[in-house]
Amino acid sequence: MRGFAAFARKEFLEIVRTWRLWVLPGIVLFFALTGPVMARFTPEILRAVAADQLGQFTLPDPTYADAYTGWIKNLSQIVLFALIIVYGGIVSSERRSGTAVLVLTKPVSRGAFILAKATVHSVFLAVLVVAGTLVTWGGTAIVFGEAPGGALWSASLAWLVFGILFVALMTLFSVLISPTAGAAGAGLGAYALVSIAALWTPLGTYSPAALTGVPTSLALGKSVETFWPVCTALLLAAALVALAVTAFKRKEL
Repeated sequence: MRGFAAFARKEFLEIVRTWRLWVLPGIVLFFALTGPVMARFTPEILRAVAADQLGQFTLPDPTYADAYTGWIKNLSQIVLFALIIVYGGIVSSERRSGTAVLVLTKPVSRGAFILAKATVHSVFLAVLVVAGTLVTWGGTAIVFGEAPGGALWSASLAWLVFGILFVALMTLFSVLISPTAGAAGAGLGAYALVSIAALWTPLGTYSPAALTGVPTSLALGKSVETFWPVCTALLLAAALVALAVTAFKRKEL
């Protein structure tokens, strides 16, 4: 893996100097800041605006758990979809621009090129999720007056594993599929298949597919199986990166 450190440094500088610095962080920060407020005041807004339509139906009073589940739902849907779209060209864009050809003419490893991308962007995602969770935690404490940390952090970290799995998957798709839109479409299709697979109890309990629902359950304070979904997701992520390395070594630049 010659050149891993140099590639990692290059990837980090690209995140800092390009639009990637703003897209995912902007989305994560927006939902982290607004989530607790929306969870607190949405029932009141609905009571004021749609009282006639609600009739005898009484909306429950909001709690900190509503802020937690809202945060996880935003991660699982909007943030994940944005991640899939943003990373659709994580490798192919550099092949099209000629950057990959220029860099790889030096005596460095193609494997290091792919591994650096997957590693740096997984770390980048981890930083975003931790920062967003801290903001959500603090905002929830301010808005609701209480914010137990265990449920929120366990849910966020479980989702982070799922997010890292999709960073690895998009790295592979970007190697195999040159058009960014094509890779992004494959990623969205994979998410749909994983969500359907989670409906089958064995896969929805022990495989990475379980991570489509486990974070929400954890946010609600429920006791659910996390060991096998987390372990299998990390193993699958490592396998996907290894496949991406193998496929990239055979690609024409």
